[in-house]
Amino acid sequence: MLVLITYDVNTEDAAGRKRLRQIAKQCVNYGQRVQNSVFECLLDASQCKVLQARLCEIMDKEKDSLRFYYLGKSYRSKIEHFGCKQTYLPEDTLIL
Repeated sequence: MLVLITYDVNTEDAAGRKRLRQIAKQCVNYGQRVQNSVFECLLDASQCKVLQARLCEIMDKEKDSLRFYYLGKSYRSKIEHFGCKQTYLPEDTLIL
């Protein structure tokens, strides 16, 4: 299933900036950054729960926000892209 993960981390102090980097690093391990604090991740149910647990451990529940949007397996019809960044399909081959 495709999961859209968004986060807002309070970066007013060094601890917040560290949390921001840690959350982004975890998300990069599972998906593609599509905007600064937005990732599209192709996950199965167990991967999703693992990632969710890791991110919740990192975040400060009093200062930060984390959202998961579950787009499912038929996500192509649910996404429209406009603008300069090139779109991609998560299950396509990625050449680095």
